[in-house]
Amino acid sequence: MSYWNAMNKVAFSHRWVDVGGLSTRVVEAGEGDSTVLFLHGIGGHIETFCLNIAAHAKAGHRVLAIDMLGHGYTAKPDGDYEIERYVDHVLEFLEVMGVKSATFAGTSLGGWISARIAARYPEKVDRLSLIASAGLTAHPSVMHNLKTLTERASLVSGREGVRIRLDFVLKHPESLTEELIDIRQDIYSAEDYKRSVKNIMCLQDMEIRQRNLLTQAELAKVEAPTLVVWTHDDPTATLEDGKNYANGIRDSRFVVFHESSHMPQLEEPDRFNALHLAFIADPAAVQSSTEDQASSNTSQAESV
Repeated sequence: MSYWNAMNKVAFSHRWVDVGGLSTRVVEAGEGDSTVLFLHGIGGHIETFCLNIAAHAKAGHRVLAIDMLGHGYTAKPDGDYEIERYVDHVLEFLEVMGVKSATFAGTSLGGWISARIAARYPEKVDRLSLIASAGLTAHPSVMHNLKTLTERASLVSGREGVRIRLDFVLKHPESLTEELIDIRQDIYSAEDYKRSVKNIMCLQDMEIRQRNLLTQAELAKVEAPTLVVWTHDDPTATLEDGKNYANGIRDSRFVVFHESSHMPQLEEPDRFNALHLAFIADPAAVQSSTEDQASSNTSQAESV
């Protein structure tokens, strides 16, 4: 199914809004008293959530998804994109959209940003969903792979480089559609993206990453009910990394997906949507995976 066809039975808008002088791409769907904000991972874009937006809108939520600072078709100002810049951009975006608080659902980099906002601005976060999130670890091999593959895809290799970059974070070949490659290739081949890719990838520099990492003390400040969604086959993190997220947050539950890699909301959308909507409706109704369900080889990140 085409990503956009997945949304063709729900009304949505696709536009750019001014956020502190930065043209910011946004998709909005649904109406309701509660807002769900989807935040993509590093090198990602709104289409990461095209299989999730309609389901959440149909369930009665206002849904927002953006291309974050420097990503996708959003403006790309000069300078390294460290976590504080993303935080400021996201919070100002919510102000522009008239959103006082929301469910933050972030994958990878988006989860890192969401967790920091939840720790520092608890009044902004109703629910927190961390989907294969970054922010607690600095695995050198993972950082090298993300930086090398992303920069190569944008600056050197073209379409085949994009395919290799996406293959790194997807488990099943059928998940890597030509449409997804087309979308990302269009983004990565743009001159403004080529100029900014090193700014985007600054968090893969060890010194910069270390000063931006989340701490267990920060996680202890998170007040929002939290869902940590992890996978057995994530090349960027181990199961123990995910458990460290969940164990650091008081009101959390840890759920493991088995048929996806780094983007479970894209590779297992039906399961993710059902789980996430149940969590938003009643966090207490969602149970953590059992130890048997969660047990697996936890050395994945060190092996890549």
